[in-house]
Amino acid sequence: QVQVVESGGGLVQAGGSLRLSCAAEGLMFSDVNMGWFRQAPGKARNFVAAMAWGGGATDYADSVKGRFTISRDNTKNTIFLHMNSLNPEDTAVYYCAAGAPYASRRSPANYNYWGQGTQVTVSS
Repeated sequence: QVQVVESGGGLVQAGGSLRLSCAAEGLMFSDVNMGWFRQAPGKARNFVAAMAWGGGATDYADSVKGRFTISRDNTKNTIFLHMNSLNPEDTAVYYCAAGAPYASRRSPANYNYWGQGTQVTVSS
């Protein structure tokens, strides 16, 4: 059974940093794309960052490029989202997901397994 669990959210001041973690059980990173998405109240779930199956390619939304970094630890079957220079517009529930290896990494529809989400709040 596949299980995806996020952690690491919290409250931070603008300009600060957070690191989110996503532990995945029941799947191999080499077989799936791993992505981070976020959803603010009343808004759609949007792509943030993704890492391709096999760990080669990475993608970032324009709004986070240069500030966020996705990485992974294969020994712990865990991926991370390192978030720097946070601003209030980054406030959202952040979701980790695992998806089909050859599909677009930016579309939520291509991800089959989702975590429960972790809240990130950035105060001004």
